[in-house]
Amino acid sequence: MAKQVVPKPPKNGKFKQTARVDLMYIEYGGKAMRGSVAAYFDLDGTLLDASSEKSLTATLSKKRPWRIPYGATAWCVGFLANLLRLRAPYDAARNRGHFSLTSWEVLETLSKQIAEEKLVHRVTQQARDAIEWHRSQGHRLVLVSATIAPMAEAMGAVLGMDAVYGCGPAQRTGILSGSERGWSVPRRKGKVPIIEADAAENGHNLAECYGYGNTMADSWFMRITGHPVAINSKGAFRQFAQEQNWEMHDWKIQS
Repeated sequence: MAKQVVPKPPKNGKFKQTARVDLMYIEYGGKAMRGSVAAYFDLDGTLLDASSEKSLTATLSKKRPWRIPYGATAWCVGFLANLLRLRAPYDAARNRGHFSLTSWEVLETLSKQIAEEKLVHRVTQQARDAIEWHRSQGHRLVLVSATIAPMAEAMGAVLGMDAVYGCGPAQRTGILSGSERGWSVPRRKGKVPIIEADAAENGHNLAECYGYGNTMADSWFMRITGHPVAINSKGAFRQFAQEQNWEMHDWKIQS
């Protein structure tokens, strides 16, 4: 694995196109320092009108049908084991049992294929406009996703991100067991130390940075940025964003 303020966007949502922790991180050479401001983006449900990891799981199952009952069983076992460890149901449900006995090499190959051939068409136009607006302002573009690292990185390349953080270990070799032990896991509050470390290393003042997310789980990292932007917010998250007077937009693929 390679280790690789500015005016706020208008309220109408139309953008003008003009101590390090052990992280699962890829940085694309030559793009690291765009300026003092970074835009931190969640992926699924924010930039992407789809679930990237579900798409990867579905493709893997189609190519290897025997994985359907095995993956379902492994996921259920992982879910119950996590509950017994007193983990919240949200976290317990996001185990990687459905990828157990799969090699990292296979996941990397499939992720690149799915991102370039399928998921690129599920990136909303509003998301593309936002990315281009930040790029035109000289902002550093950072993807921070709870999806598995090969898929996060594949989507980061498609989106033109400057850096990507996804779920996975620092060294990816061999076969997955389904456990996240030893992984960096940018999920819920877990995104906060990752973004804080990234900002410190790259000289960003978080009060000047942007945070884009679509759920209460994302609200933890959005709160530490000076410009949180709620995307496709619903229920409790929508109410929370309104109470905090956050900027809000609906980004969806138009059918």
